[in-house]
Amino acid sequence: MTTRATRPQRPEHHHGDGRAPAALVVVKRVFGAETGNYFLLLGTTLFLVIFGLIMVLSSSSVESNSQTGNFFSSFLRQGSFALIGIPLMLIAARAPIAFWKKWSWAAIALGIGLQLLVFVPGLGYETGGNRNWIRIGGFSAQPSEMVKLALVVWLAWIVTAKSNLLSDWKHVFVPIAPVAGVAIGFVLLGNDLGTAVIMLGIVLGALFYAGVRLRIIFTAIVVVAAVGISFTSLSSNRMQRIQAWASGCTSDKDFVNSCFQTVHGWWALASGGIFGSGLGGSRAKWNWLPEADNDFIFAIIGDELGLIGAIVVLVLLVILAIAFVRIIRASTDPYAKIVTSGVMIWIVGQAFVNIAVVLGVLPVLGVPLPLISAGGSALIASLLGIGVVLSFARHAPEAVEPAPQQTPQDRSRLASSERSRSAR
Repeated sequence: MTTRATRPQRPEHHHGDGRAPAALVVVKRVFGAETGNYFLLLGTTLFLVIFGLIMVLSSSSVESNSQTGNFFSSFLRQGSFALIGIPLMLIAARAPIAFWKKWSWAAIALGIGLQLLVFVPGLGYETGGNRNWIRIGGFSAQPSEMVKLALVVWLAWIVTAKSNLLSDWKHVFVPIAPVAGVAIGFVLLGNDLGTAVIMLGIVLGALFYAGVRLRIIFTAIVVVAAVGISFTSLSSNRMQRIQAWASGCTSDKDFVNSCFQTVHGWWALASGGIFGSGLGGSRAKWNWLPEADNDFIFAIIGDELGLIGAIVVLVLLVILAIAFVRIIRASTDPYAKIVTSGVMIWIVGQAFVNIAVVLGVLPVLGVPLPLISAGGSALIASLLGIGVVLSFARHAPEAVEPAPQQTPQDRSRLASSERSRSAR
């Protein structure tokens, strides 16, 4: 008589109505991941966002009170954008790679269409000399930030689809130059040179990581530089700022005009010393430093947290770059590699451009410090871009099957075949 082995029964756990375990399973399915690169990028991003909210509160409280009578108005606005952007990032992290490929053309078309709205009377408006904003009711947005994301996913799709033709400059030129030229050209028409520079960096970086010949990239850089110089020379105000920067902001006239923001940023950094004046202790934010919570927030970080705080920000940006590089190296799909490189150039590259402007290494370009500066459009677009990269890092790459192990008989036959071939 045979007895059938019975499978041991798992002990049942009673959790009231049973909804808690089901909710836990859903959360794990939605936000779960298999790779350390995913958590490295996600953790660094969330830390930078939280740190940015703290610094926005500190740097904007005085001006917020003088403008609205509420010390927390800018902080609450930035916090609401973070509450929108972080869930959008996690949703984007769930999308398969086929989704981004499928909608790449629609994304760039939508981005260019939104950028056109800044020139519609009554809808687009100008801030700080740049016509790069739209307002619908009480809601305002900067479409060029979404154009960056659209440009990244579209460029990656084009260069991967043409991977065998990129040695010919004609295939590199079409359709990249016309489409990217239109997208960047509309931003330049709004006098937003800083955003246009970052977008050009994204295009050139995508071409480099796609394996386009360096002579083609170098030719494109020369052409772009010539166009940029011509565009800059058309604006007397911009030329004046560049000349003042080139002279080192040494004259009294430059101090009260073109270099006012730069010099006050230097003073804020210098007054912080090694340990800083303490969180909330900056004097520059008392209506002395323009854009203290936005383009020049790094100066407030150096003022209140000192050299140590500034170095911590730099280290976090380096960790962010390392996370991107690890994801690029781990990816097996060329599309994922190029998108990740584009987002890396956008986020990390723009961060170092912003810091270089505050330090006076570059002239004032008007680009925010990603994930830290105040600005809803920039924060949401940056988080979405990182969400796209997280979607590539969620799963470990498929393991390559090892070659079948040779038996002694196989090795003997192979050796005799080699001897007979050499004898002939």
